Amino acid sequence: MKIIIGLGNPTEKYKNTRHNVGFRVLDCLAERIGGGFYTESKFKSQIQKGILNSQQVLLVKPQTYMNLSGEAVAMIMGYFKSDISDIIVVYDDISLNLGTLRFRANGSDGGHNGIKSIIKSLGNNKNFARLKVAIGPQPPYMPSEKFVLGDFTSQEELLLKDVIVKAADALECYISCGIVEAQNKFNGTIDA
Repeated sequence: MKIIIGLGNPTEKYKNTRHNVGFRVLDCLAERIGGGFYTESKFKSQIQKGILNSQQVLLVKPQTYMNLSGEAVAMIMGYFKSDISDIIVVYDDISLNLGTLRFRANGSDGGHNGIKSIIKSLGNNKNFARLKVAIGPQPPYMPSEKFVLGDFTSQEELLLKDVIVKAADALECYISCGIVEAQNKFNGTIDA
């Protein structure tokens, strides 16, 4: 079973913030699977199980707030006895311009607190796949925390709708064909 983890913050307050783009991509995938998310308190997450391209998947939206995302990931991996190769994390990236997707097979946290928490919870293991969904550029005068917790502008939302659909397509490709093919097909700026 592949576990697709989308990062974000719970509650309506953060629903449309840049930091919640991982949740929004998972919402798009959930619509394709059918059914809906439900809260599973033992995982501190909202989850949805289903079939995507003939593969069993578990969609996970940690409800721990971004900086503690690793708690939920560790609980889920422990419960399902999952290998690190079974997970992929979808999250926002302020260093890339909106409209860009980037798969990585592994890597550092890049200053992202959610990824930092996951790496720590996995015993400093950085060898998990990720899909970065660009939310930049961050204005040079604005602190990162303020930028990521701000909402997208109405113009950005128009592009974001296409980005979210393309990110969901990219994850379907990843599930079916693996990360190399997904990188070849989807890394870069989307055609809007």
